[in-house]
Amino acid sequence: MENRPLVGVSVVLVRGNKVLLGKRKGSSNGLGIGTWSFGGGHLEFGESPEECGRRELLEETGLEASNFRFLTITNDVFPEYGKHYITLFVLADYVSGEARNLEPEKCEKWEWFEWNHLPEPLYLPLNNFVKKGIDPTKIRKS
Repeated sequence: MENRPLVGVSVVLVRGNKVLLGKRKGSSNGLGIGTWSFGGGHLEFGESPEECGRRELLEETGLEASNFRFLTITNDVFPEYGKHYITLFVLADYVSGEARNLEPEKCEKWEWFEWNHLPEPLYLPLNNFVKKGIDPTKIRKS
């Protein structure tokens, strides 16, 4: 079987000048344990990135958000795991509620962070996102 990139979707959930991040505990492929990342997961067959983001956010945190829209893409290679991801970032607007940790086997906790004060270490896709210089808290709602 040919080794091909996988497609991941990350949800950039914004509340004021803060974004929601989860501390990764484990995943089926072991990537990023102990790092901070946006919520998200694998794009399912026939699903749009926005639909995937909405589904993953609800499954992981119980939060519903609005105005899901494509933001950017990163190319994320994990040579030590033999994995390569194309990560699609979707921006969403916080509506209400508090994040609950609905997948404790995958995530240690969820916290809101000011964009200019992100925790360390960052998950590779989030780190690559940051390198693009995009400040999601400064993007107007459309």
